[in-house]
Amino acid sequence: VQVVESGGRLVQAGGSLRLSCVASGRTTFSNYGMGWFRQAPGEERVFVGRIDGSGTFTVYDDSVKGRFTLSRNNAKNTVYLQMDSLKPSDTGVYYCAVAGTYYGGPYTSYYDYWGQGTQVTVSS
Repeated sequence: VQVVESGGRLVQAGGSLRLSCVASGRTTFSNYGMGWFRQAPGEERVFVGRIDGSGTFTVYDDSVKGRFTLSRNNAKNTVYLQMDSLKPSDTGVYYCAVAGTYYGGPYTSYYDYWGQGTQVTVSS
C-alpha cells in the first residue's frame, strides 16, 4: 500500500490549507479508516483526526475541533483535511495513515501504512 500526502506549504496565521492523501494498493479503500497526525520538530507524532471508511464518522483532537474538517472520496481513494483558521501551533509535518480497521483510532498503533508527510508552516 502506498500513501502520498500533498498540499502542505507556508501560510499566514488565520489562513487555510487543504491537504490531500491518496492511498493505493488496498483492494477496498472504503473498508478502512484513515487518520491524520502531526509531528513538530523534536516532538512526538500526535493525533489530529480520523474518518471512518464511509466518511460519515469523524473524530478530531480538541486542539483542531471546529477548525479542521475531514472528508473522503472513496472513488478516488483520497482523504482530505481542510484546515481553517490556522495557528502557528498547527505547524508541523502532517502524516496520513491507513487504519487496519473500519474506524481507526487516536493512536499510531491503529494504523498500518503511513505516508512520508507534508510540511505545514504557519507564520504569525
